[in-house]
Amino acid sequence: MDEDAVLDRLRAVEDPDLGDDIVSLGLVNEVTVEPDRVAVSLALGAPYSPTETGIAADVREALSDLDREIDLSAHVDSGLSPDEQVLPNVENVIAVSSGKGGVGKSTVAVNLAAGLSQLGARVGLFDADIYGPNVPRMVDADQRPQATEEEKIIPPEKFGMKLMSMDFLVGKDDPVIWRGPMVHKVLTQLWEDVEWGHLDYMVVDLPPGTGDAQLTLLQSVPVTGAVIVTTPQEVALDDANKGLRMFGRHDTVVLGIAENMSGFVCPDCGSEHEIFGKGGGKAFAAENELPYLGGIPLDPSVRTGGDEGKPIVLDSDSETGDAFRVLTENVANNVGVTKRQQQSQK
Repeated sequence: MDEDAVLDRLRAVEDPDLGDDIVSLGLVNEVTVEPDRVAVSLALGAPYSPTETGIAADVREALSDLDREIDLSAHVDSGLSPDEQVLPNVENVIAVSSGKGGVGKSTVAVNLAAGLSQLGARVGLFDADIYGPNVPRMVDADQRPQATEEEKIIPPEKFGMKLMSMDFLVGKDDPVIWRGPMVHKVLTQLWEDVEWGHLDYMVVDLPPGTGDAQLTLLQSVPVTGAVIVTTPQEVALDDANKGLRMFGRHDTVVLGIAENMSGFVCPDCGSEHEIFGKGGGKAFAAENELPYLGGIPLDPSVRTGGDEGKPIVLDSDSETGDAFRVLTENVANNVGVTKRQQQSQK
């Protein structure tokens, strides 16, 4: 048994999204064969995504009869040295955006981050809404960040997520009244001066619109992809389209469209009411040839969870929690598709 023989076996493993085998796609970084061990390094970049977990399982199955220890690892080479990277220990940065306020963007960001953590991933949640930070309340985190001897910020943790928000650094009721250059400076410092450690995903909750925070993120951080949140109504879709164009101008991949408040099921009669319309987000995704990540119903328990600091995605008995879990898996899978496509094109 040599490396070529192992590669021949791995040619039987298909990538379900890219439509070819992992060897032909360049998704096998390295194979090492030892008397009692076979080590395979795979170019998979979306930890704990269902699809990439399945690919790894198929690799193990293809090598299962070798009577040797199978050692799998995953690594995607960015092509940059650690000194050249802004966040060298963060594998994926996911920006959660909306063209307008009031569509539940922070709710989606919090539940996405908590859902990824629930899958087993190492997650950071960055609240980049300088003027209206809501994340600490939505996860019931009121502790202040600590600092290292090197004056690096140690982020608080909740539900397995490392957190950073302007709300931790100012008084609870103190407004932030800054011009754009100050916003840019503070956001840059928070990204670079926080001890994030090794993260599989950093979820960034952006403020509404297409302003200073968005430009700072896109110009200074390697964003893996963006999630655009909208409600079904036309007014929200008009603004979501502006956000889509913004990401396009900065060559940022859009991982998909999430439709929030997609319908309300009456707890008394059981009938569904389309308060903000229905299907607008799905149609918007189809029109722009983007993935549809799923619809989240208008559910009072989402509001309760946000106010009490208990993300509903963590409630295993909730149907709305199920909707957020589907959205989380779709986002993780699309991160994987993005990274594997990039690898196969090298």
